[in-house]
Amino acid sequence: MRRELVASSNKFEPGRPQLTSHPEDQTIGHRVHLVDGTYELFRHFFAVPSHRDDEGREVGALRAVLGSLVGLLEEGATHVGVATDHVIESFRNDLYAGYKTGDGIDPELRGQFEPLEAALEAAGFAVWPMVHYEADDALAAAAAAARADSRVEQILLCTPDKDLAQCVSGRRVVMLDRRKRAVLDEDGVRAKFGVDPGSIPDYLALVGDSSDGFPGLPGWGPKSVAAVLSRYRRLEDIPARNWDVRVRGADALASVLVARRAEALLYRTLATLVADGPEVGSVEDWRWRAPTAAFAGLASSLGAAPLAARLEKLAIARDARP
Repeated sequence: MRRELVASSNKFEPGRPQLTSHPEDQTIGHRVHLVDGTYELFRHFFAVPSHRDDEGREVGALRAVLGSLVGLLEEGATHVGVATDHVIESFRNDLYAGYKTGDGIDPELRGQFEPLEAALEAAGFAVWPMVHYEADDALAAAAAAARADSRVEQILLCTPDKDLAQCVSGRRVVMLDRRKRAVLDEDGVRAKFGVDPGSIPDYLALVGDSSDGFPGLPGWGPKSVAAVLSRYRRLEDIPARNWDVRVRGADALASVLVARRAEALLYRTLATLVADGPEVGSVEDWRWRAPTAAFAGLASSLGAAPLAARLEKLAIARDARP
C-alpha cells in the first residue's frame, strides 16, 4: 500500500513521499530530484567551516554540496539534475535595470561557482549551468520534461525558492526543502501563499521579490494580493473597480493597479519561469550511474577522498541490481 505524501507543514523522511490518487498518477516509475545548485552553494557557504584545496582555493561550500548530493543518492535518489547560475545576470537584467546582479557576492563564494559545476559533472550528475537563463528556469524546464514523461512518478524540486511554487502540480510535482526536510505540494502552496501555483508570478508581481530586486506595487501586501488573486487569478482579470471580493483599502489598491499596470506586468514577466528555453535533455539523461574516472583525484585534491569511495560503492551496488 502506498503511503500518503506528507503535507507541507510536516517533516520529510528520505525516500518516503509517495503519490496518492491524482489524474496524472497513472504509472509508477521514476522519482526525479531537481536541485538548485546555486542555492545549495550559498546555503553551505554560510553554514560550514572554511576549507582550502591543494592549491589554496576556498572549497568548503563546494565540498559540502558534493557531500549533500552523495547523501541524496545514498537515500535512494536515482535521477538527479542540478541547475546552477554560471553567472548571476540573465536576460531579465535586460528587461529591468534593478534586477539582481552578482555585485556584492563574496569572492570566495563566487570562486566556487565553476569548480562546483566541474565537480558535480565528475561525480556523475547531470548539471545545467545557466548563462542567458537562470537556474530556476532550468528547474522549470526539467520539471516540464519530467511531467511529460509517463514513467515519472514524482518530481521533487529541491529548493525553498518561492519562484518554483509556480511549477507545483498536485502531489506529482512538489517542492522539497532539504534543509527543513519539508515537502510543499499544491495544497501546501495554497495554504502558504493563498493562491494557486499558476498565480504565483502574478502574486510576486504585486507583492514584489526582494531577492530578485523588484519591489511590487505600493500598498499591495500578501493578504490583499492573496484575497484578490484567489478570486481573479491573473492580473489582466482584475477589474479596474467594483471588485466582488472584500479587501481593506480596495479603492486605493485598485487605483494603484490601474496607474501602474504596465509595471506590474513587467514584474510578472520577471517572475515567470521560462520552461521552454533551457536545454536540459530527457529524464533518462539524469539517471546517476557512476562517477567519472577523474573524480577520485578531484575528491582527493578537495580533501574529500571518502566521497569517491562512497560513490564507487553506490555504482557497484546499482550495477548489481537486476
